[in-house]
Amino acid sequence: MTSQTLAPSPAPPSTTLSKAAWLTLMAAFLGWLLDGFELGLFPVVARPALQNLLGPGLEGGVGVWMGRITAAFLVGAALGGIAFGWLGDKIGRVKAMAWSILCYSIFSGAGYFAEAPWHLALFRFIAALGMGGEWALGVALVMETWPDKHRPWLAAAIGAASNLGMALVGVVARIFVVTPDSWRWLFLVGAAPAVLTLIIRIWVPESEKWKATATDEPSESKVLTVLSPPLLKSTLIGVLLSAVALIGSWGSVQWIPSWADQLTGGTRPDAKATVQIVSSLAAALGAILGPVFLAQFSRRLAYGILSTLALTFSVWLFRFPAEWGTLFLVKIGLIAATTASFYGFFPLYFPELFPTRVRATGQGICYNSGRIIAAFGALGSGQLVAQLGGYSQMGAVVTLVYVLGMALAFIAPETKGRPLPD
Repeated sequence: MTSQTLAPSPAPPSTTLSKAAWLTLMAAFLGWLLDGFELGLFPVVARPALQNLLGPGLEGGVGVWMGRITAAFLVGAALGGIAFGWLGDKIGRVKAMAWSILCYSIFSGAGYFAEAPWHLALFRFIAALGMGGEWALGVALVMETWPDKHRPWLAAAIGAASNLGMALVGVVARIFVVTPDSWRWLFLVGAAPAVLTLIIRIWVPESEKWKATATDEPSESKVLTVLSPPLLKSTLIGVLLSAVALIGSWGSVQWIPSWADQLTGGTRPDAKATVQIVSSLAAALGAILGPVFLAQFSRRLAYGILSTLALTFSVWLFRFPAEWGTLFLVKIGLIAATTASFYGFFPLYFPELFPTRVRATGQGICYNSGRIIAAFGALGSGQLVAQLGGYSQMGAVVTLVYVLGMALAFIAPETKGRPLPD
């Protein structure tokens, strides 16, 4: 009898996620959550803060200054997303993300000391630099650390985290009612994320994909690469796709808490907080269901579906008579869920457009250049409120931008089923 030595069978690939993957997701999730708190902060405090800073008899200036401050925030977020995205491709996702969070924490807290509307505009602009950077860096870090098959759920987590942060603003503001005499303290709460920078720097590991490409083409200009063929088309389309979603949100949906305050005639000081909670929780649900459900469709069709739904619910909300009550809150929930689904879709789609070495830069330019375009929309919204006489009339005009989104869906690059480009 002879003996035969058999070669050992290869071990099956491990399906266990690494500790690094969970740490990066936890840190990024907290960053996005606190990002959401920062995003939701101003819509809740805007009207009472501006009433206090402008003084009695200047109610007409509230809408104009809301538009200006919102525009300043969007431009800051755009510039920050591009700058910190470039920095993340240069020095690493983790280091740049820590600096971005520290930036928006400090200058969010600075809002406490504002004595004039332009002070708020300045502080919101600088805080937005960090907030815009954190989004692009967190998306790049998580998507590069986790396996491709998890991308729809990761995109859902990204979108949901931000909206849960906005809901947190509403909960806090409902417990401690925000009035023209008691708005400053909420900005101090916005400074809390500074603690997160220490956690990130000590425990969160750097992206292995970034480290593998960090020494490639050291003289390459990251910005020039994404603004040149063959990536130029993807970049431009990405900018327009994000601009449609951001104009719809920041040009109309973000004004709904102030609209609710106006509808109640100031008799329900908690109306702003209630609207914030309802819209944010609905948005979190939409951000989860959006990318997970839409992952089965082509990316083009998914974006077209979102644009169609957003336009439909915008018409129902803004073009029919409104009064404070349950139906009004239902409409707000539906439009919030639909428009927030875009922000779950983008973390799924934008990483698929760019290779690792310029991914954070490319995402930052796409998402945040859209914010610059949306800033003009926000300025126009403030003027429309004054000229048309109300928030609903303004919203009815601004949300027509979703018609453009339906058209863009036909020319967007199709990336479904492809791995992240190296």
